[in-house]
Amino acid sequence: MSEPILPALKPIPIKDRISVVFLEKGNLDVLDGAFVLVDKNGVRTHIPVGGVACLMLEPGIRVSHAAVTLASRVGCLLVWVGEGGVRLYASGQPGGARADRLLFQAKLALDDDARLKVVRKMYELRFKEKPPERRSIEQLRGIEAVRVRKMYELFGQQYGVQWKRRNYDYSEWESGDLPNRCLSSATACLYGISEAAILAAGYAPAVGFIHTGKPLSFVYDIADLFKFETVVPVAFRVAKRKPHEAEREVRLACRETFRQTKLLHRIIPVIEEVLSAGGLPFPKRPEESVAPAIPNKESMGDAGHRS
Repeated sequence: MSEPILPALKPIPIKDRISVVFLEKGNLDVLDGAFVLVDKNGVRTHIPVGGVACLMLEPGIRVSHAAVTLASRVGCLLVWVGEGGVRLYASGQPGGARADRLLFQAKLALDDDARLKVVRKMYELRFKEKPPERRSIEQLRGIEAVRVRKMYELFGQQYGVQWKRRNYDYSEWESGDLPNRCLSSATACLYGISEAAILAAGYAPAVGFIHTGKPLSFVYDIADLFKFETVVPVAFRVAKRKPHEAEREVRLACRETFRQTKLLHRIIPVIEEVLSAGGLPFPKRPEESVAPAIPNKESMGDAGHRS
């Protein structure tokens, strides 16, 4: 039997990828073996889907079955969003929770002591100091909320932007003031790559520790650890200039910030650091369980990528 001409597709590790690409008004398809966006005039724009962590699909995008299949195979998260990169509607799954990691994550979330340790570690990473001793999660959330409000005020003063409070309405995008719209666009970018990293690492976006009850609770937990060093300064910097297409400039600036801070190199190690703070052992496979009939092939991707 002859050897295949081309090797099988394997996911690129998320740390080696472009963070996020926004697409609008076109048909996303696979033509001549390439992932392309075709506009109404038939012009093709090639998308290096295997080297992108997350594609944000804005209104006006139609996606073919072949495109979704290829994106899934190479581990690129597809996220359907509203205009300006907000109003998350749906997302495709580039990999998924591995049973061992999902059980570990759930075990930590269900153990009160372990969950508190994880939350304390998140607080420490976010504010660069250990949280007060003998505080419940609810008390830590209250302290965090006060500090976050103050940090927004300080950023407003630093960049000369009039800041009232964090206030936005997804159903009426234009009702928010410019700083809030810039912040929403910026955090949407961060949420996209955070979800891609969580899935690539083999964990579940819904099983959170500070945030709960949402499909992306753990995404919000992880994104908050990087928010004030990455996207918040970008949002205030753009809001100060008051450009005509503020949301677009925010997205471009966020992508550059992700590159400069090497964010994709850092997210998965931070996820592991946060969860290991819970102090629980990684679950072992039950002795009576049945091993895979066909062993998984070795992959160059991350733990959660299907290869």
